Amino acid sequence: MGRLEGKVALVTGAARGTGAAIAELFVEEGAHVCIADILEDRGAEQAAALGPRACFQPLDVREPASWASALEATRVHFGPANVLVNNAAILDVRPIAEFSPEVARNILDVNLVGPMIGTQAVVPGMVEAGGGSIVNMGSIDAMEGMGWVAPYAASKFGLRGFTKSAALELGQKGIRVNLVCPAGGNQALTQGFAQNLMKRREAGEFIELRGLEGGILGDRRAKPRDIAQMVLFLASDDAAYCHGGEYMVDGGHTAGHIWFATEPPERPA
Repeated sequence: MGRLEGKVALVTGAARGTGAAIAELFVEEGAHVCIADILEDRGAEQAAALGPRACFQPLDVREPASWASALEATRVHFGPANVLVNNAAILDVRPIAEFSPEVARNILDVNLVGPMIGTQAVVPGMVEAGGGSIVNMGSIDAMEGMGWVAPYAASKFGLRGFTKSAALELGQKGIRVNLVCPAGGNQALTQGFAQNLMKRREAGEFIELRGLEGGILGDRRAKPRDIAQMVLFLASDDAAYCHGGEYMVDGGHTAGHIWFATEPPERPA
């Protein structure tokens, strides 16, 4: 029996990248999954590839009516959702001086307000189902700053705070709320990040990115499946006593940035 047998999950931003990996692993582990995304063609293809345990529903996380439609579609197909993964996110890369209010507000709306609206929408069904698990997808940028992504980092810091508050409010209803903080797991975001910088460099702009040299685990980088495994744990009953926590999947990045690559030489007697 799979670890999510009997679970009904709605995963946002699940048409590609980390969200798709989460949906795939959930289905493998016995869950029924609603793939919710604004990318309708890719989302429908992903659901079809996963078979009868998956369905697709368009979702704009900024809109309460869109959430209501997605949750009703989930209920019609599989029953009320007792797992919600707030994975959908957007990223824009530029110095603080170049961010327009419109771009910043949209990042906050998708990355922070969207999960808030989704949490409001899913709670009644989770209570009806006897409880549930909400997993918010943060980032290492919820734990430390990074240049050129100030609104994104602000949205993830905000999501971290929202997770704590939601945990305090919803725990008594049998709903666990946790935060996963990956490093580079969302290929849709990181590929866009790299492509944006490359285009700007090709256009003649001087950009030198520093601080991404080899990590504690060497050149190993996060894969979407690495992130999905943590989300699977928190969604499952194996994590029954995990509530209001922050779970890093970053290869030790936020543990610190100075370590000995080899043992230091012995001191003379």
